[in-house]
Amino acid sequence: MKLARSGLFWKLGLTYFLLLIAVLGAVDFYAGRILRQNYIRAADERLNSLALIARSKPPNFGDEGALASWATWMSRSGARVTVIAFDGRVLADSAHDIKTMENHSNRPEFHQAMGSGEGESVRHSHTLNRDLVYWAIRFDRPSGPPVVIRFATPLAQINTALAEVRRKLWEASLIILLLAIGISALFSRRFARRVGQLKEFSQRVAIGDFRPLMQESATDELGDLARALNDTASRLSATISSLSDERNRSAAILRSMAEAIAVIDADEQIAFYNEAFAELWNLDSRNHVAQPAVSVIRHPDVLKLIRSALTGEEARGELSLGVAQPRHFSVTAATVFAISDTHANSENRESPAGAVVVFHEITEIRRLEQIRKDFVANVSHELRTPLTAIQGFAETLLNGGLEDKQNNRRFIEIIRNHASRLARLTDDLLELSKIEVGKQPMDPQAVNVTGLISSAVELAQDAASRKEISLNAIKPPVGLPFVRADARLLQQVLRNLLDNAIQYTPAAGCIEVSAERNGSSIVFTVADTGIGIPQVEHNRIFERFYRVDAARSREAGGTGLGLAIAKHIVEAHGGQIWVDSEIGSGSQFHFSIPLAT
Repeated sequence: MKLARSGLFWKLGLTYFLLLIAVLGAVDFYAGRILRQNYIRAADERLNSLALIARSKPPNFGDEGALASWATWMSRSGARVTVIAFDGRVLADSAHDIKTMENHSNRPEFHQAMGSGEGESVRHSHTLNRDLVYWAIRFDRPSGPPVVIRFATPLAQINTALAEVRRKLWEASLIILLLAIGISALFSRRFARRVGQLKEFSQRVAIGDFRPLMQESATDELGDLARALNDTASRLSATISSLSDERNRSAAILRSMAEAIAVIDADEQIAFYNEAFAELWNLDSRNHVAQPAVSVIRHPDVLKLIRSALTGEEARGELSLGVAQPRHFSVTAATVFAISDTHANSENRESPAGAVVVFHEITEIRRLEQIRKDFVANVSHELRTPLTAIQGFAETLLNGGLEDKQNNRRFIEIIRNHASRLARLTDDLLELSKIEVGKQPMDPQAVNVTGLISSAVELAQDAASRKEISLNAIKPPVGLPFVRADARLLQQVLRNLLDNAIQYTPAAGCIEVSAERNGSSIVFTVADTGIGIPQVEHNRIFERFYRVDAARSREAGGTGLGLAIAKHIVEAHGGQIWVDSEIGSGSQFHFSIPLAT
């Protein structure tokens, strides 16, 4: 870590430096005061001792010469001696000519001495022009007014001694300051470096880098903090890794599900969706940027379910999309709860944080339900007509019709025809049921396509001739391979398609049967010049009992199951069946069968 960028280093170092300067300044200030006070106290004691000597050996106050000599003698101690009359006149002074000295009645030490017997002061002397320490005593003479004897010693000695002490103190303080700066710099830099490492570590953790800090041997609080952060990072790494694995597994499961799934947050934004959802609502499966649900799911019923789930109530419903080929979905909106901290009572409670919407497609279920309903209705309808006819003509015969020589035979033939129709219908239903449940026995073998087509055309030739329809088998290409199939069942497929073509082709029409190779399959085609089939009916004509022209089908005696049976047989062989047709342009039924290997 660079020193120039270490703000913490400079802050700590400057703080220590200012604290040290403040301490040294305080030491200098209070040491100077204490030394000055001690020196003044010592000077007071010394001057007081001189005052005791003066009391014991007082001068002759009546003789000015003797008084001046006494002042000079007393000044040999190093102190200035001044004798002051009761009115402030200077009677004698060891340091100055008394004739030039002013009246001392206003001096503080003089007032104190006159009042209490002793006085002291520290002040500037205007006579000597320097600071002095004064000590004064009142001397009561046996005859005459009292006088004040004052002793003074200059403060220059104190200032000199104090300056010497301060010089030594500052020299020592400078040495201490330099040492302290060096020590504090080392400590501050080390401290700042350790804090910087912790900062760098926290920044790495914030971006997902959980590499541990270098272990420190220090046992102070920063060392404890570094160890605690390492332990926290290790636990956080394990937790995030576990959550990431769980999230990835959940995301993989959701993406691979066939159901369309989306996660909605509390702000009604789509936070996640899988490919099925993207396909359902025409979204980019690679773009998972949050989008408002209302702008993607433009369906009020679904939005209502989502809002109900966001309030904490699980909601279910059904949805239909599309018009020409509607798709049906069962929609479930489940609430996603999150733990929230309520400061009012310091309790953790679960509150709605989002919703998961699942679209389960039930189009096939609804289609099968509709087929079942149609099947029941159609079977009932198909059975009702012949049964009603049989019952009616049987009652007619019982009520005397047997005696009617002209019509009784015709009545019995009608009953027989309707009974035959019932038998065919029952047989077709049983065969269709066996094929659907996989119980129809199959004997797959290599089948010659040319022979199969020729046999089917030959069997249908009589029916086509009765309607004056030209039925031809187009010769397959040379070397057409065999198919692997049950010849009997394929024969039935061709027969059903040919019967259907003959039934809906008018007289003088034409029907052609052909086959050609298409990759690994042989595609059979039955083409006619019949009435054609509307485009919207193409997906339904292979349903049971579904008829484009119901009246013509019943008139021809069809059961309505031929194409359904053909479809199931082809699919059982691993092939496909489809139709190309337009109204008035005939139809081409195609089905593919895999090649024999």
